[in-house]
Amino acid sequence: MIVGMDASPEDGRIRDVSDTALWVAMYRAQESERPDALFRDPYARRLAGARGEAILAAIPGGKETAWPMVVRTCVFDELILRAVRERGVKTVLNLAAGLDSRPYRLELPADLEWIEVDKPEIIDLKEPALAAETPRCRLTRVRLDLADLNERRALLDRLDASGRPTLVITEGLVVYLTAEAVTSLAYDLHERPNLRWWLVDYASPELLKMLEERWPRRLAAAPFRFAPAEGAAFFTKRGWEPAEERFTTEEARRLRREMPFAWFFRLLSFFASSQTREKYRRYSVYALLERA
Repeated sequence: MIVGMDASPEDGRIRDVSDTALWVAMYRAQESERPDALFRDPYARRLAGARGEAILAAIPGGKETAWPMVVRTCVFDELILRAVRERGVKTVLNLAAGLDSRPYRLELPADLEWIEVDKPEIIDLKEPALAAETPRCRLTRVRLDLADLNERRALLDRLDASGRPTLVITEGLVVYLTAEAVTSLAYDLHERPNLRWWLVDYASPELLKMLEERWPRRLAAAPFRFAPAEGAAFFTKRGWEPAEERFTTEEARRLRREMPFAWFFRLLSFFASSQTREKYRRYSVYALLERA
């Protein structure tokens, strides 16, 4: 499917996981247009288009759920920039890059190599929309379905052979994969020593259950699947140690983009056990992993 091309602009249905890229781009557009915006993405509304706007409008409470996407964008921006500046990253590999525009909007070194990988239909939508823009680093796009293991491993082999210290990004990806697929990806990355860091976000089983109950029809075509009950230990067992962890609710408070009535839930937490508080703290996690 060519995203946004075989569906009318007014069609707000999520037809497959690729449509979620339009949804997320609309959240970036709305944040960018706020007077107190935490980031400016001048390309987001163009990329989301009328379909992205229709998808967001069709989601019950869609505008009120912008905050975790905005927070994730900010935290990923921070961790990427820090990794480039402080950890010696020379290549960024963005898997399932969607409609991300970081190569154009972040202050990146001109000699940084940035590689975006996604399905052909996503890149076919993205390239014309950004054709007149100039990225701030060396940008390459690769048309590849990550489910094609032979092609995926061949790409990773080529990158590893370059010898360049590489940061892998899987923003918003693993939640749509099975645990077996995430395991396969974790091992594929770990087997290539120059892929040194992995920036990933993941949710708890409790959060996925809540979202499935809230949006059962919306998620039917793009169901959430991955939510490791053991949290970071899932990745540790597969060769990846957390170098840094950020928790969505804490970052939302820091950035002043909390969910509605967050103050009430904080009040309730005073009456909860320390174990319960820690469980809710880890509802949603952003983790910079490094090779064990």
